[in-house]
Amino acid sequence: MKILFLTTILLSQNRNGGEVGTQCFIDGLKHQGHQVTVVGYLRKGDYLEKKNQDIIIVSERNTESRKAKISSVYWLLLSLLKGMPYSATKYYSRLYISIVKKYLLTEEYELIIIDHPQLGWLSHFLRQEDKFIAISHNIEHEMYQEICSKANNFISKFIYGREARLIKAEEDRLATIAKQVWTVTENDAKYFTNIKGAAQTIAFTQPPASEKLLDKPLTKNFDIGLLASWSWRANLESLQWFLGSVYPYLPTNLSIHIAGKGADWLTSNYPNIYYCGVVPDAQEFMAQARVIAIPTLSGGGIQIKTLDAIASGSSIVATPVALRGISDVPSTVQVAEKPEEFANFLISAVSLPFTHKAFEQAKNWYHIRQDKFIHDIASAINDL
Repeated sequence: MKILFLTTILLSQNRNGGEVGTQCFIDGLKHQGHQVTVVGYLRKGDYLEKKNQDIIIVSERNTESRKAKISSVYWLLLSLLKGMPYSATKYYSRLYISIVKKYLLTEEYELIIIDHPQLGWLSHFLRQEDKFIAISHNIEHEMYQEICSKANNFISKFIYGREARLIKAEEDRLATIAKQVWTVTENDAKYFTNIKGAAQTIAFTQPPASEKLLDKPLTKNFDIGLLASWSWRANLESLQWFLGSVYPYLPTNLSIHIAGKGADWLTSNYPNIYYCGVVPDAQEFMAQARVIAIPTLSGGGIQIKTLDAIASGSSIVATPVALRGISDVPSTVQVAEKPEEFANFLISAVSLPFTHKAFEQAKNWYHIRQDKFIHDIASAINDL
């Protein structure tokens, strides 16, 4: 089957969880023998690790408001003029539209996939006979509602309240015009199923990142590891909670390594915390930690970093939110909600000897989840 896959940001060297999650679907479709052409933006100044003719770069673009500068003003004006969600105008462009029109005219696609509701506006340029699937990695409007509820001034409440309302309308609209809606948690699938006139909704057991797993355990080089893109609001909130509420309960002789972009302010502020920035291999970083802390407090969908952490074979201490949508976790995972309990689990995990059995258990967990994901994709395509 020839598939046109329309996404926001292409998987690149400077990746984040959302793009990795998207790549899992692309790889799953290719694993079934489908020919997939992927269209999307590349972050400005970034590059693709793997180039091939089936990847179409619309253009390079900064989509983080703080980096986009004057573009963010344009997106805001466009959002007001078109009545679109601000998060959708970040990806709106005539160039993207012209590329989609060109490929629909010159190629025969049996299926089109719109990845993320922020690209819902592309559905207006599909032909009536085009069959398409909408992928929702989380219930976007719920995240904006949560931010709105925490906002402490009228302007922020208005902005996030408006965003929640508009993105919900787009999520609901896509669910009623698509042939299928794909989600990554049962909870998200339940939301779409309850929309009147919604398409068939399928919840996938999303696997960890599609990269090759380590073939053997690595030497533990530090006690506690944290990894995320800290420039994202929800991740920053989690890190601040860890530092302010959990860290005071931890002995200062424990070495804590924090990786990921956006936390440069950590440098030299804590005697036993080492900021590593963006690491070349996330899986290797996590495998070198005696225990990985995942202190997530908010967000939607499933956390790719949690899946990757479990697959590394290291011990895990996570909040209940970090494990949303993830069931049947191995014995290496412990769940804690209160700061002192979280810290105590970390201290206990550091003192435990690492066993090869834990590594094998993690590998088996990964392969079972990967096989189910591939099977579910095949079933979903057959249902069409």
